[in-house]
Amino acid sequence: MPNGAATEAARVLVAADKFKGSLTAAQVAERVTAGLREAAPGVPVEAVPVADGGDGTVAAAVAAGFERREVPVTGPRGEELRAAYALRGATAVVEMAEASGLQHLPPGVFAPLTATTFGSGELLRAALDAGARHIVFGVGGSATTDGGAGMLAALGARFLDADGRPVGPGGGGLRELATADLSGLDARLAKTDIVLASDVDNPLSGPQGAAAVYGPQKGAGPGDVAVLDAALTHYARVLETAIGPRAARLAGSPGAGAAGGIGYGALVGLGAVFRPGIEVMLDVLGFAPALSRATLVITGEGSLDEQTLHGKAPAGVAAAARAERIEVVAVCGRLALSAEALNKAGIRRAYALTALEPDPAVCMAEAGPLLERLATHIARDFLL
Repeated sequence: MPNGAATEAARVLVAADKFKGSLTAAQVAERVTAGLREAAPGVPVEAVPVADGGDGTVAAAVAAGFERREVPVTGPRGEELRAAYALRGATAVVEMAEASGLQHLPPGVFAPLTATTFGSGELLRAALDAGARHIVFGVGGSATTDGGAGMLAALGARFLDADGRPVGPGGGGLRELATADLSGLDARLAKTDIVLASDVDNPLSGPQGAAAVYGPQKGAGPGDVAVLDAALTHYARVLETAIGPRAARLAGSPGAGAAGGIGYGALVGLGAVFRPGIEVMLDVLGFAPALSRATLVITGEGSLDEQTLHGKAPAGVAAAARAERIEVVAVCGRLALSAEALNKAGIRRAYALTALEPDPAVCMAEAGPLLERLATHIARDFLL
């Protein structure tokens, strides 16, 4: 526990993800900063809200100085909606969940066989229209399992049935796919660097594929999962006929199964390069310079659990900080990791809202004030 002269030299970096359903990453940073300043007013605090490529990625980019751009796109059920991307110079951050995410479905309403990524393609096209030539494409939180076919169609690809008509939307429509033609894809894509940013490395299909692992989260029952998995496998075979063995190879590559297989569409059709989402976003958000100024890092997200350890934002932040021998603590709504697991991830201690308020519903509703109280505890334990 630092004190005296050590306290005078302390500098805190708050680099947390959102608390889903309660606070954005920027709001988490604001609340933690307020609590720290109340308890340790002399300690400088810097904030870099973070994201791992899923929902909240555009908001994190905007907090880092990118310009928010909003455009009309096609939602996952074919409805028109407004979606945002972030732009700075020739670099864009595009979040597929903005156009094709689960948040656009009414509560309890799913469309596992028909939800489309067409709007994600429209969002990418808008970024190209704005002059972007380097695109970070964050994928996660999708309502879709169409292998990115909708996205590619919005960018000029054609997916036809045996009668030469466009197949229906969603992964279910891919069952009728007879031919694929990618020759009409937007020519600007060939001159654009696209990074596929995701926290999952699943293949397109099979037991660990997009449908089997993530389909149930999108309302797919066992029968739907079987239909979608077969459709995605068929889709890859048709693309192999269209463009060669590269299509088959990429179907089994890490990230192909991300966000209902849109990762595959990005790899095979957009020439994207897969990178772990948090690594990409830390680069884009300017995390390294901020880290170099810090003596303590506070990270976190709504639930610290086993998923956190597999490419989520807090794990990425902790790994980067540990490499620089900077101590890390975490804040969360719910803590489901042992002290040993936290330590292995590079997190010295975790502070959970449920330690202050055992009722999860109250934690969700009062997350901001509770987070400020947690921050005063961190100040007491590490800064005073």
